[in-house]
Amino acid sequence: MLSNFFSKNKFSKSAVSVENQTAIHAFLDTYRSDIFPLGLLTIADNMTMVMAKKQLVIKLSLPFPCDGQLHDIAEQLTELVQLPVDFDVEYHIESVRQHEIPGIKNIIAVSSGKGGVGKSTTAVNLAYGLIAEGCHVGILDADIYGPSIPTMLGLKGAKPSSNDGKLITPLEANNLSAMSIGFLVDDANATVWRGPMASRAFSQLLNETDWPDLDYLIVDMPPGTGDIQLTLAQQVPVAGAVVITTPQDIALADAIKGMAMFEQVKLPVLGIIENMSYHQCENCGHHSHLFGQGGGERIAKEANTRLLGQLPLDIRIREDADKGSCAINENSTGEVALLYRNIARNVAAQLYYQLDMRSPTTANVVIK
Repeated sequence: MLSNFFSKNKFSKSAVSVENQTAIHAFLDTYRSDIFPLGLLTIADNMTMVMAKKQLVIKLSLPFPCDGQLHDIAEQLTELVQLPVDFDVEYHIESVRQHEIPGIKNIIAVSSGKGGVGKSTTAVNLAYGLIAEGCHVGILDADIYGPSIPTMLGLKGAKPSSNDGKLITPLEANNLSAMSIGFLVDDANATVWRGPMASRAFSQLLNETDWPDLDYLIVDMPPGTGDIQLTLAQQVPVAGAVVITTPQDIALADAIKGMAMFEQVKLPVLGIIENMSYHQCENCGHHSHLFGQGGGERIAKEANTRLLGQLPLDIRIREDADKGSCAINENSTGEVALLYRNIARNVAAQLYYQLDMRSPTTANVVIK
């Protein structure tokens, strides 16, 4: 492992002691986590170490955002070498699916088999989680019949503009570029459209928006597995999908249907997010599993996919969504924010490991 790593990286030996380099190499060589199952060194490139103002800075490039985990690693390395350690990272995120939509590298669909499981709330917080982890993100509200993204972003009543009279300029909330039918028509008009009209409207929103350069575009899909969902899944060049569920049996059954829909249209499912997994008592911290326990993990195993994370039934999440704020923006290291950031890292990592040709898990095709 280390011999291969040294061959593709350079180190500033004059600035960092050999002892510290050796200790750091040994630590990183054995470090494993959910997003680094084969180790960080396996996927890191262009790594250097320098001393800057009595701080040891590790510079490297990685293929997906993971600021939160690198912060944790830096704290462990600080304790190991008894010097302040920090990472200076460049993320080289590449498209895993070819398409002709300018500015967007990867499109990730957030879906649910039924309504009421917190799909839109999770989509918004996933987008903000990816931003907090170090990348550029947009969100597209595909829920034509009941657009809720404008409210959740604090942009209700806002109207987009156009610089050239042809493409719509997306609105922005805390560095998140956003587009929704809710910015163009009021809720009452949006709910009475027929399926073909809704599909055409969504296609226009996607293709006629002047998106900035985005590493990921999160698409908040309408709930269900009907014609409109199938049409959108087929029309949009989605790289992968994330399915939202709760532990309740009826929600799990619909989540299974949702994964079957994506399988039908040959769209990879990156994993499952279990929302409302438990309620944590504010006084004693006890977890109460109000809607059941272990359902998300069970169906993930049955579908041969991953459980990307579990989220609590927390009044703060509901309050933030209603008032157009976000726990990640209010306190990026708070308990709820860290849960969303961990899920965001898992989503980005799975997109890389499952679908990126640079991934060490990608099979090599040898022609003899």
